[in-house]
Amino acid sequence: MTAPQSLTLLAHVLTPALRGLVLGGDAEPDPASVEAARELKLSADAVYAGPERAAVGTAAVLGLDPVVEPALRDREYGEWTGRGLEELLAAEPTQVAAWLERPHTATPGGETENDVLTRVADWLGDLAAREHGSTLAIVHPAVVRAIVLYVVDAPAESLRHVDVRPLAAINLSYHSGNWSLALTP
Repeated sequence: MTAPQSLTLLAHVLTPALRGLVLGGDAEPDPASVEAARELKLSADAVYAGPERAAVGTAAVLGLDPVVEPALRDREYGEWTGRGLEELLAAEPTQVAAWLERPHTATPGGETENDVLTRVADWLGDLAAREHGSTLAIVHPAVVRAIVLYVVDAPAESLRHVDVRPLAAINLSYHSGNWSLALTP
């Protein structure tokens, strides 16, 4: 069985939650961002999407029917899900500051960044074991960030140095048991 040769990660369309720095949840896609997605021309032998409406909706706009993959979901924010960062900073400044400064800290009832890195690493390993030529995964920007950190073997503390905008795409290649960034024109 051959390993996948390429993986394109596409951050899903903008949502009001992303714009408003709301943690988690499952917000409806922004109509203007949906229109922008219609301009993209992407295809692959296999297509996956995170379970968020914005990820599945992005795939639909592209005319794709993805396998919805729970492992590709946004970070779990527990008790803070659906709350805005500004609201949380006002209500729980010490706890939020600790979480922002230390990615190994989980939100109450949520995941740490390392939990997300482990989850996406497991998915990448499973993907590598399957036979595909090209794969497209449409996911929350936080998942793109986590996969990039994993692939370049960067610590979770580096997550603040990876800015992923809605509809951003990044290519990965798989060779000799390793995923790599594949920077192409």
